[in-house]
Amino acid sequence: MFTGIVAAVGNINVVSPLAGGEEAGVRLQIDAGGLPLADVALGDSIAINGACMTVVDKTDSGFAVDVSRESLSKTAGLDAPGEVNLEKALTLAERLGGHLVSGHVDGLGQVHSFEPVGESRELVIDAPWELAKFLAYKGSVVVNGVSLTVNRVDDLAVDGAKVCRFSINLIPHTIEVTTLKHLRAGSKVNLEIDLIARYVERMLSASKV
Repeated sequence: MFTGIVAAVGNINVVSPLAGGEEAGVRLQIDAGGLPLADVALGDSIAINGACMTVVDKTDSGFAVDVSRESLSKTAGLDAPGEVNLEKALTLAERLGGHLVSGHVDGLGQVHSFEPVGESRELVIDAPWELAKFLAYKGSVVVNGVSLTVNRVDDLAVDGAKVCRFSINLIPHTIEVTTLKHLRAGSKVNLEIDLIARYVERMLSASKV
């Protein structure tokens, strides 16, 4: 489990194909940036842009993870060198500064716009229609591993397809300490819906059987 509070911005330095042909995944060599690794062991979990991955190798300044082809097809930002948001798994001794996050990407969103609003910026994202029922005003959502609060939700049709368009206000601090600063209209982002909303939806749907 994670909190969605990014601990450091790291960098994917090397992307190497794993043995097994076109269906195989990749190994990522990641510079951990300011993320302390002294308490990280092989087999531990680290969220990379919101996707929970297992540490398979480690150095003093970085670590490696293997990403399956299935994970690559369901996420953004894990297939090429570049900056990534990092967070180590939550311990019971830590404060829950964001919200409970599983590190399982539920879908890919697309940035509609990212514009200045006063001292902050408004991030507007089109989410897949199947995630619409989980997104609510003042509810929580994870974008590329960052726990954020939804400020507005609109269900609409774009190019003949239903989408859920939601907006988020990003304060300067969040922009400064995460990779969200690099987003542009058209950028793909990893989305994880609120864990509580997921279970509420399951309980309501199961009761109808």
